[in-house]
Amino acid sequence: MEKTKVRRKPKWLRVNYERQSIKEIEIMMEQLSLNTVCKEAKCPNLGECYKKRTATFMIMGSQCTRNCRFCNVTNGKPQNLDINEPENVAKAVKELGLSHAVITSVTRDDLEDCGASHFAKTIEAVKILNPDTTVEVLIPDLKGVKENLDIVIKANPDVINHNVETVERLYDTVRPEAIYKRSIEVLKYVKEVAPHILTKTGIMVGLSESDEEVFNVMDDVLKVGCDIFTIGQYLRPSNKYIEVYEYITPEKFEEYRVVGVEKGFKYIASSPLVRSSYNAQEAIK
Repeated sequence: MEKTKVRRKPKWLRVNYERQSIKEIEIMMEQLSLNTVCKEAKCPNLGECYKKRTATFMIMGSQCTRNCRFCNVTNGKPQNLDINEPENVAKAVKELGLSHAVITSVTRDDLEDCGASHFAKTIEAVKILNPDTTVEVLIPDLKGVKENLDIVIKANPDVINHNVETVERLYDTVRPEAIYKRSIEVLKYVKEVAPHILTKTGIMVGLSESDEEVFNVMDDVLKVGCDIFTIGQYLRPSNKYIEVYEYITPEKFEEYRVVGVEKGFKYIASSPLVRSSYNAQEAIK
């Protein structure tokens, strides 16, 4: 990969946070011993989402067993599972008044089922306490083990999201502990077993991928029945992570969106600040 030219972040990527909204949500999360991927991954939309009293819950601790070169979530020795976490997530959903709850996790390759059962318990707890709330889960690949995926599927979330993250050529650089074809197979299996569940995936751009490679990812996930696709700009969390190759213009993101619509996605979100859970409810209306 070519070395990135040093340049300032363009104006369309500059965001302002409202500190009071952030503080209120953080206090509630702390009281319930919960994490959000918004905070752990340094999401640029954190301020906007917290102001709307929405958040993406990150279960199973804050230590990830993988060390992807793009992700700010900490790699390290994972914590023991909190048996109260599913119920606490359900309480937070109720307190926030969410009509659509998004739940993700760190990767837990250390667990026998990679955390699938904990996902299922959380989905079920949210649905019991919030029967009118739709539930979306953003899952790791669960090592591609069908029995693990079956556990999540049986809990019957409304959306199962598994992000491909980048184009196939860049996996060794960006996601060296993941496998492109395995991620595609995860999406394929979910749709085959539970066609009523919406499937979703997304990629980051700005890592040297070509338009053709982006369109190839679209084709690959459409072939396995993926319903929803998201595209956003990769932003480097700190100097420890892979460099940004280029900042993609809003016009190019719109071009990607139009192509995705023409190719047949039920919903596609494509803009610089889009993240997989950003305005997620819009995709299922």
